[in-house]
Amino acid sequence: MAIRSLRGVAIHVVQDPELLAAGWLSRTAAGKGNVVLSGGSTVGQAYEAASVLLEDWSGAQAWFGDERAVPPDDERSNYLLAKTKLLERVRVPPEVHRIEGELGAEAAADRYDQKLAKARLDLALNGIGADGHTASLFPNAPALEERERRAVAADAALEPFVDRVTLTPPVFAATRLLIYLVTGESKADAVRRAFAEEPSAETPASLVRGRETIAILDAAAASQLP
Repeated sequence: MAIRSLRGVAIHVVQDPELLAAGWLSRTAAGKGNVVLSGGSTVGQAYEAASVLLEDWSGAQAWFGDERAVPPDDERSNYLLAKTKLLERVRVPPEVHRIEGELGAEAAADRYDQKLAKARLDLALNGIGADGHTASLFPNAPALEERERRAVAADAALEPFVDRVTLTPPVFAATRLLIYLVTGESKADAVRRAFAEEPSAETPASLVRGRETIAILDAAAASQLP
């Protein structure tokens, strides 16, 4: 494992980043914490590993960093990914606070904004897209400037072109620990822009930080870091 700090972010370069992320996730759940889940194949592997590490998630609460405006059984749903990779695999699941994408992006965002009013989030597990987005905060999107609401509707900026709901930067900023889990050479340029260059709205992941932020990467994703 190689660990270093870039712009206040602890960078972990490891052979099995999904396992390290799963350890953080399961430890937070074991402490009955509030965890924020996301979508993507890499985090899906972390969910599977976390379900093995911890079978009893009682007392923990699961939230979502973003969601597409689709029903919960739609194959594009982040909730469905979490359900099949984590929630259905553990013996005792956490309390789940789902973004109700089937209501439409605006209505679902309004409802989630209200749900989050009293939530204190302990850990958020985020990915980074090749364009530098994280959650559904896309390059130069108006949501990056949001400072009042906790959840907003977001236009799709890449496939699948479905309207979305996303948490806003202030919510992530108040989260105790924000983990970026990123693998693969295709993400190396975005990783460099997110952690080694000046923050910019062109790379939303460079702007989104928690109270503490770490990046868990494989060697390929870290290959362009200084």
